[in-house]
Formats: sequence, C-alpha cells, structure tokens
Amino acid sequence: MKNTDFEVIIIGGSYAGLSAAMSLGRSLRKTLVIDSGKPCNAQTPHSHNFLTQDGQTPKQIALTGKEQVLKYPTVQFYDGLATAGRKNDAGFEISTTAGDTFTATKLIFATGVKDQMPEIKGYAECWGISVIHCPYCHGYEVKHEKTGIFGNGDTGFEYARMISNWTKDLTIFTNGPSTFTPEQTEKLSAHHIRIVEKPVAALIHEDGKVEKLVFEDHSDEPITAIYSRPAFTQHSEIPEQLGCALTETGLLKLEMYQQTSVAGVYAAGDNSHMARSVALAVSAGSMAGALINRELIEEAF
Repeated sequence: MKNTDFEVIIIGGSYAGLSAAMSLGRSLRKTLVIDSGKPCNAQTPHSHNFLTQDGQTPKQIALTGKEQVLKYPTVQFYDGLATAGRKNDAGFEISTTAGDTFTATKLIFATGVKDQMPEIKGYAECWGISVIHCPYCHGYEVKHEKTGIFGNGDTGFEYARMISNWTKDLTIFTNGPSTFTPEQTEKLSAHHIRIVEKPVAALIHEDGKVEKLVFEDHSDEPITAIYSRPAFTQHSEIPEQLGCALTETGLLKLEMYQQTSVAGVYAAGDNSHMARSVALAVSAGSMAGALINRELIEEAF
C-alpha cells in the first residue's frame, strides 16, 4: 500500500465500518479501512429485520457493501489486524500485526465485541444458529416453538418478559439455583413460564440446530431454540490503549452520538451499543462517518 497517511482510519470492515466508509467516501475523505475479516456473526445463517436485506446472509450483505464502497476512489482497504494505537502530533498512529503503520487525523472503531462462550458442550457450535440473542433478529423464525432462555435474576426476568411475545412454550434454564425474587417467580408462573435450576451439561444438536438439553444429572429436555446473552469483551484493545472510557457493561462509552471520550475517536456498532443488529450497526456507521466529516470541515473552515 503506497499511502500511509489518511484523514480517517476505520478499524473494522463489517457493517458499521463499511457504512462509515461509504459516508466518508461520498464526502471525498481519504479513508483507510483496516479489516481482519472475522465478523462475530460469521456463523449466523441469515440476517433479518434489515429493510431490503431481510433473510440475506451476513456474508453477502458485507460483500455487497464492500463492492459498493470500493466505487469511491478515496477509500482504501487493508486486510490485516490492527494491534496498537497511539496519539501523535498529527492525530493517531495505528500499527498492524504485519508491522505496517498508518496515520490519520480521526479514528472510527467498528471492531465489535468478542463473545465469551460458556463451558457448555455444543453451545459454541449452536451460537448464532439456534442459540440466539435477539428476538428482533431471529425470533420470527422460531415463533411458537419450544424455546428456552439461559438467564437468571433481573436480567433473566426481563428477557423472559420480552421473549414471551414470540412464544408461549417458554422455559428458563438458570444453570444453577434461581435468583428470581418471590414476586418474579410468581409472575413467571402466572404466565406458565417454567424455571429449571438443574446445571446444563450439553446441547445436543445437528449442524448447530439444537435438539435437546442434557443436564448434569443425565436427564434431558427437547428444545428448538435458546435465547442467551453470553459475556463479552471488546474485540480490540486499542480504544483502551488510547484512553477511551468503557461503560459498566464493557461497551465503549459514547459522549455524544458516536464520539468516544477521546477527542477525534469515534465508535460504531456492537462495541458501543447493547442492541446488536446489522441495521443498527449500519445506521451508527453512517452517523459516525458524517459526524467526522463535519468535524473535519469545522477544523478546516
């Protein structure tokens, strides 16, 4: 790559990153997208609730997006992993595993998050296929099916309230002692939502489609889909290296719109928003690109 100095570097070339790149390309900004090619939804068979793309594969959406962004000559792509970042007099310097270094006045992190799979056999293989996180993204496809929730306490209770809109055949698997309050337990029972406290040992599945849960006492229960929100960490450590603040839940903290706590650094997508969806990532990326362009105009004019 001949050019090493850019107005904007976008780290992460999935939906939020591509959307930001399109905004910046259309704004004539010299932009570099650094992408490692490992989206967190790579295992998900179809994307939903995204107008004009409902039911399309995540991979095809990204490929189409990249093809369209490549039509803008001021945008370049770099295949690789960004591993380090630091501030400099001109703005920021980003380094990659290959030893390449790039500089930019502004940064956008569209790096997503890294899900921490629980130690339940079969869980990782089912993640994104039949172990799902969002009813707006995947609930319609398993509506009225025999459905489970991995959850407990206040979070599990709110999850159950929401999922009960999509199915009435619903069971909460707490994977250990219940921490629901008596009032919550009574409410769940009134809505015919069972609570199973037995520790889960494995998910029996066929190509990622769960068929039943097996408990540590060797009993089992048939199931079609499971909602779960596993723990996560930031996929990239660079924002923290630069001093970007995190929320209590581990997301990048946004001060206003898509701006992080560090001047000149923006974020978009799953790394900074709890509602993980392709449509919202695209929206956030577009906003981040437009806001950076506005900031560059204000600094120059």
